[in-house]
Amino acid sequence: MTNQVLFRNLTQNEISILESRGCTAADWTRVEVPEGDFDCSRLTNVEFSGDVRLGRLNGTFPRPGGLVRHSAISDATLHNVTIGDDVFIRHVANYVANYDIADGVYIDNIDSLVGTLDSTFGIGTEVSVLNETGGREVPIYERMSAQTAYLIAMYRHHRELVQRLATMVKIHADSLFGTRGKVGANAEITNCGTITNVNIGDYAKLKGATRLKDGTITGSKSDPVTVGRDVIAEGFVFASGSRVDDGAVVHHCFVGQASSLSHLFSAHDSLFFANCNCENGEAAAIFGGPYTVTMHKSSLLIAGIFSFLNAGSGSNQSNHMYKLGPIHQGVVERGSKTTSDSYILWPAKIGAFSLVMGRHVNHPDTSRLPFSYLIESRNESFLVPGVNLRSVGTIRDAQKWPRRDKRKDPDRLDSINFNLLSPYTVGKMMSGIRLLNDLERTAGATAERFAFQAMTIDARALRRGREYYSMAIDKFMGNSVINRLSAVTVATDTELQAALKPTHKAGAGKWVDVCGMFAPKSEIDALATEIADGEIKSLEELEARWKKLHADYYDMEWTWVVEHMPDWFGKPVEELTLDDVRSIIERWRKSVIDLNHMLLADAKKEYSLKSRTGFGIDDPTGEADSDFVSVRGEFAEDPFVKMVEDHITKKSALAEDALSRLG
Repeated sequence: MTNQVLFRNLTQNEISILESRGCTAADWTRVEVPEGDFDCSRLTNVEFSGDVRLGRLNGTFPRPGGLVRHSAISDATLHNVTIGDDVFIRHVANYVANYDIADGVYIDNIDSLVGTLDSTFGIGTEVSVLNETGGREVPIYERMSAQTAYLIAMYRHHRELVQRLATMVKIHADSLFGTRGKVGANAEITNCGTITNVNIGDYAKLKGATRLKDGTITGSKSDPVTVGRDVIAEGFVFASGSRVDDGAVVHHCFVGQASSLSHLFSAHDSLFFANCNCENGEAAAIFGGPYTVTMHKSSLLIAGIFSFLNAGSGSNQSNHMYKLGPIHQGVVERGSKTTSDSYILWPAKIGAFSLVMGRHVNHPDTSRLPFSYLIESRNESFLVPGVNLRSVGTIRDAQKWPRRDKRKDPDRLDSINFNLLSPYTVGKMMSGIRLLNDLERTAGATAERFAFQAMTIDARALRRGREYYSMAIDKFMGNSVINRLSAVTVATDTELQAALKPTHKAGAGKWVDVCGMFAPKSEIDALATEIADGEIKSLEELEARWKKLHADYYDMEWTWVVEHMPDWFGKPVEELTLDDVRSIIERWRKSVIDLNHMLLADAKKEYSLKSRTGFGIDDPTGEADSDFVSVRGEFAEDPFVKMVEDHITKKSALAEDALSRLG
């Protein structure tokens, strides 16, 4: 409804028409309609209470199956309500109270839509992540990013920072207290139960929800929110593009952009950021970073921080040792997988891109050894360092995450870096090599097993892991050099050194994964200090800083690479020659090709004779091969295999091009 529209009281004739159509009012003088003609025939059996303002009812609503409905209000009680133009409201079993309903809204067959004037609509609800007894509460709000929530939850040692952020959210929440609820333009609410103190954004679709209380459903024309059948939710925020459906039960949760909770999934005191997909199972007090995925009925995620996770059937963790309560927490770094029936007893920390198989009760910490397998054998935890670098599954995951970014809203809240290799993971691999060397030196080169934090590493696994890490580091460092030189041709050592000079002052030192976004620890600390000191005064300013930090990633990455040149290649950038860079490129090419050949070998296992078990069901000896090929195809024709082979060709050509531009 435009702001320029003037309103008037009903005429006596209009009141008579409305009364003849079953409409009643405690006081007709408190009912207003737009200036000019008003079509009273569009209202039937409506009870007016308090101050009610109506818009024009001229619109139409095409429905599935070809039915077209005209704007109308019927069989409803309205108390202190403002209604926009071209709405449809029908069959409200109880009443609508203290709500502003925008243009084009469709409401049909609901129990009630009530604002009590003493709610903040879920904004400021404290979500007790990781520790169910409290201590890491995150107050949620509409535009909360994974990065801001990470600071609030994980930087509790920085008291002033956390207090400032919590105060910013509280100021926003307090501004909503005492206000009426809102239903945004073109929203649709059908076949729902009770809706109490819920702000409903533009184009949102609520279809069959059972009970919604104290929440905010954000609005986006490009990516609307869907809340479906039998959903129960209290103390929540649903971001644009999110979907909560099929009997999901949500208590004190934030559901981020394009995330989905469905198929009877239940969650309490949990955060789910962009592109999470959770079905059937349960989450309790988790910090679900981007792409946290759990799909099975028997799976429980509890008291952990995850991102880019794939949880297998029956995955479980325990945060309770039956002493001081459920106070323990776990960290599963990005890109990890848990196999069916895996179990981890918190506290524990699992390194990035790791696979967890079996039961682990000795509180493992594998964070210095990413890309590893953590496997149980005979009640013992075995660690296989670096082996995931040659796994076809790891590469497929890294490729599919960007493709599976379902966010259609151009206003993206979470800053997500999809890189498999980064200063964060490569720095851990460098540390991992030093750790493996120390283990070997301490136990002796002839040792067959090495003990590390209640885990066992076989000698062969240790040495192979060191090789995998070295290849991956060569790949990352060489790729960074090639990218840095991609736009220039250098003829002399002086020109080369000038081209390789860092352009960003930040990037040196330790890097961290801020729940999906890579950044230097020094920059996060500086940002935290700015917030604590009041230099960043609003949530909007903080949001802009996150986006700037994310945009500067590659410049800062190069600063980190330059810092580590002396350790890895034996020379600082200021002393590199053309021949040195040629050597770096050759090392890069070899590492890329060797790793890709390992991927092909791993992929070929999926076409082995063992994989053909179960094919050719009635004649295994005569039909298995042809049945297998008709379903799975030939190894050489596999799309992933073709992609890897094409990658080898392209990277070889890239190496030749880079070499050709050196003098």
